[in-house]
Amino acid sequence: MNQPSAPRPSSPHVGIVGGGIVGIAAAACLAEAGFSVTVFDRTGICEETSSGNAGAFAFSDVLPLAQKGMMRHLPRWLADPLGPLSIPPAYLPTLLPWLWRFWRAGAPSRYEAALSAQAALMQLAEREWAGLMQRSGTLPMLREEGSLELYESEAEFRAALPGWAARDRFGIAYRHVEGAELAGLQPGLSPRFVKATFVPGWKTVADPKLLGKALWAHAERLGARFENGLVEGVETVGEGPAILLRGGERRAFSKVLIAAGAWSHRLAAGLGDRIPLETERGYNTTLPPGAFDVRRQIVFPAHGFVITPLDTGLRIGGAVELAGLERPPNHARSKALLAKAQRFLPGLDPRGGREWMGFRPSLPDSVPVIGRSARSPDVFYAFGHGHLGLTQAAATARLVRGLAEGQSLPIDLAPFSPQRF
Repeated sequence: MNQPSAPRPSSPHVGIVGGGIVGIAAAACLAEAGFSVTVFDRTGICEETSSGNAGAFAFSDVLPLAQKGMMRHLPRWLADPLGPLSIPPAYLPTLLPWLWRFWRAGAPSRYEAALSAQAALMQLAEREWAGLMQRSGTLPMLREEGSLELYESEAEFRAALPGWAARDRFGIAYRHVEGAELAGLQPGLSPRFVKATFVPGWKTVADPKLLGKALWAHAERLGARFENGLVEGVETVGEGPAILLRGGERRAFSKVLIAAGAWSHRLAAGLGDRIPLETERGYNTTLPPGAFDVRRQIVFPAHGFVITPLDTGLRIGGAVELAGLERPPNHARSKALLAKAQRFLPGLDPRGGREWMGFRPSLPDSVPVIGRSARSPDVFYAFGHGHLGLTQAAATARLVRGLAEGQSLPIDLAPFSPQRF
């Protein structure tokens, strides 16, 4: 396998804030392009939200969250404190401005722009992940079994049809199944599921944490470095941007990328960019391998969670808790998802699971921030991917590389502008 050469000592030095999958992918792409790269993270490489996600390359998931039926389900979901969407009452006043923006993002006048932006980013993501996995030697970690979205009634199925019709415009393949074909795609399902949609192009990975660490090993081979440290700010005085670490240390760089997930907006605010980022806290339980023979990722849209077969176990998770960064985890939500999984997959062995909670960085229009800060053309943002950080990481990395090199970009970045708010 041909590897790009390592950076020369005189190469421009990029400091990346965040060791999650977006920061790791950007580090790999920048190192391939000859940049010197240093990644800063408070815990490690792929140790936080990127370690416990559902492991999907969801390239067909182009519908913005506000247009995926969430508003229709909202009253019923909020009535259940352990349901697909929860908002602690004490956090509601803080959340109201974000909820207002989210509601506006669901308006028909805003639908087309968000849908087109997501579709363009997804098409780029599929191409870029194929190339990056090839170059990094991680292709053996790719799984291409498709996904299965399940419906418990004819009414639920029909309510989903407009979303599938929207995907038709972008050439996304799928087919609706029932009866024997459904049973063949996933044996052992509860008979409560009467129809499903099979998406053959949906992909998953062996384990998202292991993929992230393998991708980082590729970046390290090209000279990228990691430093454990808590970044407290980014400043732009002097000849170039600088990262400010806890303890007072100031580290100067040619360019800085902020890809710190749910914490990114705090750093952006220090640069004059007020970005309405909110934290979707996601929960899961990973059961040991062999807990159930799940053939492909299965999706329960009315319940807001998925089940993914990983090499390291069976991951049952999803749902949304809009509760910020400070509240302790409520693992009753993990237990509620596991209890539903037992009803939906009779015969599931629930023993030996590992519970987890992570912070999804979400913007009200479901479109991430990718672009330059208002204060400096040498400070870039790449955050706010919501449920799709793993899926869109390679595309985001390609766009960051283009910004750093000053080259033309494969898609229009206007819909992703940090200043659009």
